[in-house]
Amino acid sequence: MTPYSRMGGEAGIRRFTQRFYTLMDTLPEAAACRAVHPPDLTHAGQRLFEYLSGWLGGPPLYVERHGSPMLRRRHLHAPIGAEEVRRWLLCFHRAWDEQVKDAALGHDVLPRIDKLARHMQNQ
Repeated sequence: MTPYSRMGGEAGIRRFTQRFYTLMDTLPEAAACRAVHPPDLTHAGQRLFEYLSGWLGGPPLYVERHGSPMLRRRHLHAPIGAEEVRRWLLCFHRAWDEQVKDAALGHDVLPRIDKLARHMQNQ
């Protein structure tokens, strides 16, 4: 069973990404991360949903629609320092804790997400 299906497929990934961006938009401690995003998070939410879909073993929506992710390159325009990474991870982990009930899945996925987030730092 893929992480995608263990998270509830499309509906589960969509719920997760919506919660993630709600947290980023509302948590005062996420302000540093929120500041590097556009005022409207709709587009970012859709792209994260598409990326996670394929990354977690579901349909490769991001690649089909946008090509190779090249995440670090696609984010070079945004100043991402250690603080932004920490706050992005705060939102991701909190959304994960609230939305994903499969504890074993977290042990598999979250260390990889942490590594990916640290890789995005460009400041």
